[in-house]
Amino acid sequence: MSGIDDLPPLREVIKRHQLSARKSLGQNFLLDLNLTARIARAAGPLDDATVIEIGPGPGGLTRALLALGAKRVIAIERDERAVAALEEISARYPGRLHIVNDDAMQFDPRPLLGNDRAKIVANLPYNIATTLLIGWLSTEPWPPWFDMMVLMFQREVAERIVAHDDEEAYGRLAILANWRAETKILFDISPAAFVPPPKVTSSVVRLIPRAQPLPCDRKSLEQVAAAAFGQRRKMLRQSLKSLGADPARLAAAAGIDPTRRAETIPVAGFVAMARELANIRSEKS
Repeated sequence: MSGIDDLPPLREVIKRHQLSARKSLGQNFLLDLNLTARIARAAGPLDDATVIEIGPGPGGLTRALLALGAKRVIAIERDERAVAALEEISARYPGRLHIVNDDAMQFDPRPLLGNDRAKIVANLPYNIATTLLIGWLSTEPWPPWFDMMVLMFQREVAERIVAHDDEEAYGRLAILANWRAETKILFDISPAAFVPPPKVTSSVVRLIPRAQPLPCDRKSLEQVAAAAFGQRRKMLRQSLKSLGADPARLAAAAGIDPTRRAETIPVAGFVAMARELANIRSEKS
């Protein structure tokens, strides 16, 4: 019996259901229920919350979310082997766990939400974590269907998400993430907490969507960031040429010197250049 509920220990569940972690699915199971409860608590009060969980595996985080009062958990799990283990949790919490045996890269949970907004709380499989995050941050219209994300990443990826200008990890991901959300690394988790242990430290990141991000076209912002960081060691007057617009005009719109490099430009500067790029293209059309 565990410390958060009366269900069996996770190691017993894994053994009984033959849930050995598969590298092809990016699986690293977090078995410490104190840590899964800490992640769940990081999502704030859960009493009236609908939670989307990706890759629950044997259900350690799922159990914590339900034990801490989540109104409903929608667990999206690609691995058919895990479904039986999750169904045992569903029986313990009747009507509160909806299990979806599908690929999170393809599945859209919004039809299941009705009028509810959700929290996304997940120990994301490492091999799809960044792709999933970019997809959620690219949601249109904005504000999105979720009001918070509490997600686990490799520490290196977490640093790229929260980075600011003049930091080594600053790049395209940081611009998109911090334009649309307030980001923060909450805490790290040692490789020893997982089965099997990954080769890297993990970090839990909280992202809270901004109700009103600085106005600009998302695709234009992504294009400016891609051009600038595609040649990050070059000055903007050179790296932005690939956009087919005068780099000096783009830089002037942001009030920055075109001899500066991408990593020195804050998010607001990229937003201003993206707006000007959209203006230039509108003039040409």
